[in-house]
Amino acid sequence: MAHKILKIHPKDNVLVALTDLKAGETVEYEGETIKLVHDIPAKHKFAQQTLEASHPITMYGSLVGKAVSEIPAGGALTIQNVKHQVSEFTGKTETTGWTAPDVSRWKDKTFMGYHRADGQVGTANIWLVIPLVFCENRNVNIIKQAFIDELGFGQQDTYKSYVQQMVELHQSGRTEEIQTLPIRSVETKGQNRIFDNIDGIKFLTHEGGCGGIRQDSEMLCALLAGYINNPNVAGATILSLGCQNAQISILEEKLQKVNPDLKKPLIILEQQQEGTEQELLTKAIRQTFLGLVEANKNERKPAPLSKLTIGLECGGSDGFSGISANPSVGHVSDLLVALGGKSILSEFPELCGVEQELINRCVDQKTADRFVQLMRDYAASAEAVGSGFDMNPSPGNIKDGLITDAIKSAGAAKKGGTSPVVDVLDYAEYANKPGLNLLCTPGNDVESTTAMAGSGANIILFTTGLGTPTGNPVTPVVKVSSNSKLMQKMPDIIDVNTGEVIEGKKTIEEMGEAMLDYIIEVASGNIKTKAVELGQDDFIPWKRGVSL
Repeated sequence: MAHKILKIHPKDNVLVALTDLKAGETVEYEGETIKLVHDIPAKHKFAQQTLEASHPITMYGSLVGKAVSEIPAGGALTIQNVKHQVSEFTGKTETTGWTAPDVSRWKDKTFMGYHRADGQVGTANIWLVIPLVFCENRNVNIIKQAFIDELGFGQQDTYKSYVQQMVELHQSGRTEEIQTLPIRSVETKGQNRIFDNIDGIKFLTHEGGCGGIRQDSEMLCALLAGYINNPNVAGATILSLGCQNAQISILEEKLQKVNPDLKKPLIILEQQQEGTEQELLTKAIRQTFLGLVEANKNERKPAPLSKLTIGLECGGSDGFSGISANPSVGHVSDLLVALGGKSILSEFPELCGVEQELINRCVDQKTADRFVQLMRDYAASAEAVGSGFDMNPSPGNIKDGLITDAIKSAGAAKKGGTSPVVDVLDYAEYANKPGLNLLCTPGNDVESTTAMAGSGANIILFTTGLGTPTGNPVTPVVKVSSNSKLMQKMPDIIDVNTGEVIEGKKTIEEMGEAMLDYIIEVASGNIKTKAVELGQDDFIPWKRGVSL
């Protein structure tokens, strides 16, 4: 039988409602009877004992806020009576021990991946078409129109067919029938793929490369270099205008830094050197097609699980995310680290309040110091424009129980499991060390997933409590729901449901183990994620101004 309430950590002084609770109802926790003063919706929190004004509020064993006014025992925590507050952090004060989970079950497991010359292994085989500057977006889109349907990569045209049906009804004088016209799924375009071993040709249009500060163009080049180096990428076609800030030479410099021995085919064309638009596009299309012919010769072969690099992301979080989905993903991270793989935890604004724990998990002082510096620099840049990490929760977060950034962060950090932090990366730096890596990104879902793929993630685990239709052009995104209602409501975007943890049907460990098995199937190409099926190719580079 499922419980009605949960205390996440023994040190906590608040309880979480696992189901809707009514004012006047009594609940019991460890022999203590609490009469609820307010209605407590599922996912929200209430005081275990009376909390006086300014009393610290603890969740996940961490300081997450303080009472603005008295909160009676059984009283709801709200944005009116709770204010964001976190503990100060310093340098490394201790070394946290770690007991790796038992991974004997997966020791000899492999996934079927695409092996690259540098030893990386991809979970997909993608060709990229990239503009160095927004001026080339139109040319990239022309190439896209030329290739997608002809190569068999077209998405469903269900909605186009729906509009055609409405046009026909209107033209035949039956406009009134449109109001009740049902939508019907139509067959996906391009069932007959020309290249069996190519998983897609992707087009990374963006609004950068010129017109902003030079540092943003440099960071864009570093990000694109990471995408080209990502093991899921077979090769790339790069279009440059010629006069922009993001010069070909800068991209080449960033590629040399990320991988001095890069052996992937690169087609680099500059419009102001090629002549007419037709000449540029003809050459780009011809050379890209020949590149695809070569990339198609690569076939999936067995690879150890140590070749997996998983990105850890959350978006559209709710009050259950930090209890079910995020800890389950954290256990996957621990399992993979124990197997010699890599995981990447990003979203620095959502590590606010848990910094000291992560600092103490760093493998050495140098790594800890870098994390401290990046966190403080980021926080200072937010404050310089009148903002701050405390303004991070969205209206949806707040409505579903995440009323302070510290509460949100304490739950979000659970995605990183418990393993040591082996490296701290600034934005667009590549993950090369096996183990848990921290990557400086915004909390913005797409900016963060964009960055993790640029740092080498070949699978991304994305938890959500409210539903977020986010994907990535080169890296399969596995969407994980924190609750079963979301899975039932939005099955078209959710891959894995961890609501069974809330319902008491599975433990965090059992859910994490099942998720790792699922990831192996995705990595092998046996399962397409919902984001891949829907063609969700979200790509937003971070401009190094403030973005929360």
